Amino acid sequence: MLGFIVRRLLSGVILLLVISIVAFSLLYLDSANIARRILGQNATAELVAQKTRELGLDRPLLVQYGDWITSALTGDFGRSWFNGQLVSVSLSGRLAVSLSLVIGATIVSAIIAVVLGVLAARRGGWVDALVQFISVVGFAIPGFLIALYLVLIFAINLKLFKATGYIPITTSFAGWLSSVTLPIIALSIGAIAAVAQQIRGSVSDALSRDYVRTLRSRGLSSGSVVYKHVLRNAGGPALAVLAVQFVGLLGGAVIVESIFALPGMGQLTVSATTQGDIPVVMGVVVAFAVIVIVVNLLIDLAQAALNPKVRLS
Repeated sequence: MLGFIVRRLLSGVILLLVISIVAFSLLYLDSANIARRILGQNATAELVAQKTRELGLDRPLLVQYGDWITSALTGDFGRSWFNGQLVSVSLSGRLAVSLSLVIGATIVSAIIAVVLGVLAARRGGWVDALVQFISVVGFAIPGFLIALYLVLIFAINLKLFKATGYIPITTSFAGWLSSVTLPIIALSIGAIAAVAQQIRGSVSDALSRDYVRTLRSRGLSSGSVVYKHVLRNAGGPALAVLAVQFVGLLGGAVIVESIFALPGMGQLTVSATTQGDIPVVMGVVVAFAVIVIVVNLLIDLAQAALNPKVRLS
């Protein structure tokens, strides 16, 4: 198992390095206009040239990346070019908001998807058809449209939740729960649909296997067979789909946070990208990449625990 973890960590480090190189190169392709965007279109050529030298944009790209990666390895991602705030401070203040949404949506998706998938596989017939129909509809409707309807129905019309805003969990748990409930629901719908379909297929396949008939012949109850044995074998593919959905939820959070006016990574990403604030954008890229790599590592470990053959692949 230790060798398995080391191999996954090494591949994650290599992937992170590649992502940072590609992102840095693409962002700095337009470096000639970065200083002018910061100073404004009315800035003189002398001021633009001075700002370019101040930012180090007149140096070779490889040298710029070397300086950035050296600082990033120590946790220093530089400062915002527009407000002067440390990138690490900007990220730490907003990362908790986004992670609370994404992790909450992942947990909700996993629980509901398991219930729906197992129910469809065990009952079959009209129950299976209904679950599949709900899954297809949920997967087809865009998350931002679901978010808008949730705001219209539950916040504006019924006034059960606030339409916008965020309350930290350290301030009030009830207030935090109220501010993240609708965004989590909006994010979860599509993930529930995808994971439920995978669980339904995996459980249906496992229920037709010989070992299930053997377990039932020994007098084990249907529930015990499904939840203690079948789900263990069906869990690997479902975890893989859930990991993919987690990455999708990170992207979906950008739009959902904008709709609900939440001060998360999505709002920071949109504003930094619009302004051309490259240090902040690079910090966001690295933060998202690390989260995705860590999640995939945890999923790999969970799959290895469920299926020892994974450790040999």
